[in-house]
Amino acid sequence: MEKKIAVIGGTGIEIEGEALFIDTPYGSVMSRLTKLGDEEVLFIPRHGEGHIPPHRVNYRALLWAAKAWGALRVISTNTVGTMSWHQVGSFVVPADFVEFTKSRPSTFFEEEAVHVDLTNPYCPEVRRSLIEGANDAGALVATGIYVCTEGPHLESPATIGMLRSFGDVVGMTGYPEVVLARELELCYASICIVTNPAAGMRRDAMSAAEITGEMAKSARLLRDIVGAAISMMPEERRCQCDRALTEARL
Repeated sequence: MEKKIAVIGGTGIEIEGEALFIDTPYGSVMSRLTKLGDEEVLFIPRHGEGHIPPHRVNYRALLWAAKAWGALRVISTNTVGTMSWHQVGSFVVPADFVEFTKSRPSTFFEEEAVHVDLTNPYCPEVRRSLIEGANDAGALVATGIYVCTEGPHLESPATIGMLRSFGDVVGMTGYPEVVLARELELCYASICIVTNPAAGMRRDAMSAAEITGEMAKSARLLRDIVGAAISMMPEERRCQCDRALTEARL
């Protein structure tokens, strides 16, 4: 039985493969068919060919494309700044999220009342596999709460001072993917590369080039983690993600 996994790759993460364009009600999505280990995987570059900024990414199209291809599980890779103690170059697998976005469409259900439950926003099976995959690859990994901001600018020290009371790491791409995946009854979890301390967490700010350099250092290890996680996932889903809409409609 195929595991049918899609990987949504963030900045600095590229996986080569056969080009595949998937049409969705929200636009066409460029993707690649590739293999990680023994599994065929659909790789979707989140920012497309021209590196679309995070507040303009067509998140609904990305998740719809994954579902249309036949994916049952989605692994998302994200870059984050740490608002806590995490070492640059380490990884975080979020257990929960808080969002402060402003202008992103965040639901597939614009004309009906559908309220998916987010008590466990990330699939426990995919999360467990990512943590085990990171340990197997010898990576430093932690869990925590992901805070999503609108971007594209980085946050101010005062903003980070406030956000530290809400979460552990901060990024711009983790939401609304997590909610959209739940609405499509997909198993979804994220693994984040810590590329920098957030604003105000150290005296001198890291430049964009330095942050990009940290991404490049971790990219190969991230691919190893994702490959290991996929190999560790059970073939059959035993979580509740595939029943997310059962009691969500009013």
